[in-house]
Amino acid sequence: MEFVKLTYENMDKEHICCAISNNKDIQVMSKKNWLKERLDEGLVFLKGNVRGKCFIEYIPAEYAWAPIWAEGYMYIDCLWVSGQFKGHGYSNFLLDACIGDSKAKGKKGLVTLSSKKKMGFLSDPKYMGYKGFQTADTAEPYFELMYLPFEEDASLPRFRDSVCGHGDMPEGFVLYYTNQCPFTAKYVPILEEMAKVRNAAFQSVHIQTREDAQNAPSPFTTFSLFYDGQFVTHEILSEKKFDKILVSKGL
Repeated sequence: MEFVKLTYENMDKEHICCAISNNKDIQVMSKKNWLKERLDEGLVFLKGNVRGKCFIEYIPAEYAWAPIWAEGYMYIDCLWVSGQFKGHGYSNFLLDACIGDSKAKGKKGLVTLSSKKKMGFLSDPKYMGYKGFQTADTAEPYFELMYLPFEEDASLPRFRDSVCGHGDMPEGFVLYYTNQCPFTAKYVPILEEMAKVRNAAFQSVHIQTREDAQNAPSPFTTFSLFYDGQFVTHEILSEKKFDKILVSKGL
């Protein structure tokens, strides 16, 4: 398989998600605009030259849209190989490319957001452990910050204090999200409308700066839903799944 690195020149023509065929779809446009704004900060998006999920996205940790302290590290936003592309060694190829690039840039190591057990949108803890990653820090209810140091005395990455306190949130649902994932552009308005129809208190917080993301109340800033100050899920919800949550809250 040929692999392509996104640039300003090829961004508009390259396909970034197998679930979306129209390059002018609002989801694709929001994601690509977000990517373009990160390229000068050192973001790398390396993908298979296919219409499917086979890519790695990473950025210097100082510019990561995540509430972490990991100076000198490279932060992996997403490593995703799925469907027909699994079982061919592409995950190893992509991760090794990231490791080589990060070492060439003088980084201390890699860091990524994972979980106690494998969950969608988060790095697979079993695979990352197999590749030498260790858990550096944890955050409730199930988040783990995993790291791969390139040197023995590398400093230990950790979560920022903002992920520990949610006491000042308003009652009802509060959703924090960014445009880092294309699907938020589609589903956030749907969830807002569903909550309105059901008379459910719902506030969406669109994180639009790195500074706000680095001080967010959840490790996963792409999408995190709270209810009465308690974390509910990081999974980008469909109508059906959100309906189940509304019903569980008596709404």
